[in-house]
Amino acid sequence: MKKLDYTRVVLGTVVSEKSMRINELNKQIVLKVDKRSTKSCIKNAVEKLFEVKVKSVHVLNMTGKTKRAGRVLRKKPDWKKAYIILQPGYDIDFTG
Repeated sequence: MKKLDYTRVVLGTVVSEKSMRINELNKQIVLKVDKRSTKSCIKNAVEKLFEVKVKSVHVLNMTGKTKRAGRVLRKKPDWKKAYIILQPGYDIDFTG
């Protein structure tokens, strides 16, 4: 895999009820990341971009859903999701 730029690894946050509950209870952050990125690449990108220390990274490959519009079936693209656990004493605030 080619070396990815840190700003291209993290694509955004995943905002859902589950991700908010995980953040409140376990201080985990859920991010949408590039499909080609690895755990170590994600860890380095988060540490550089947000200036925090990462304890561990868990990665899931999400398959795109199939949507129907009349007779036509379309498949949404596949994507990758990362659960980031931070070291104690560190936090990322996305609200402001």
